[in-house]
Amino acid sequence: MEYKQIQELIKTINKSNISELSIEEGDFKITIKQELTGQAHYVTMPQMPMQMQMQMPQPAPQQALPAAQPSAPATGKPVAPVAGNAITIKSPMIGTFYRSPSPDKPVFVNVGDEIKAGQVLCIIEAMKLFNEIESEVSGRLIKVIADDSSPVEYDQPLFLVEPL
Repeated sequence: MEYKQIQELIKTINKSNISELSIEEGDFKITIKQELTGQAHYVTMPQMPMQMQMQMPQPAPQQALPAAQPSAPATGKPVAPVAGNAITIKSPMIGTFYRSPSPDKPVFVNVGDEIKAGQVLCIIEAMKLFNEIESEVSGRLIKVIADDSSPVEYDQPLFLVEPL
């Protein structure tokens, strides 16, 4: 299956009420899932032909974090408290993580900044759409986990925030 075909499938599923689609062709397997909110999650299986592996961006290596205790916020954006008093803000989608609105602009937040719920923390680019990611909590930013301009996965930790 060609990369363009996968993109077209994703666009089609985003416009439909299909919640999950699985396709298997020989060694290639793909599952595309979509929540009822319309936000799609893309999961590809590791058995991909070599030509597809070269075209697909590689996920950023995840850093080890203290054990998380999951919580379920009403907004649906993943936020989980971690050991101690810190809260982990996680990526609500797959895409490319950017700390600033453009390369020549300053970053949205720096370590040590006081942030408020609803404040834009970063941008995640997915399929040429730039999605502003807002904080669900107020507090002080204690760590930026993701690297600027790097690919991120759904539910990957991005920031650590100490609630005030």
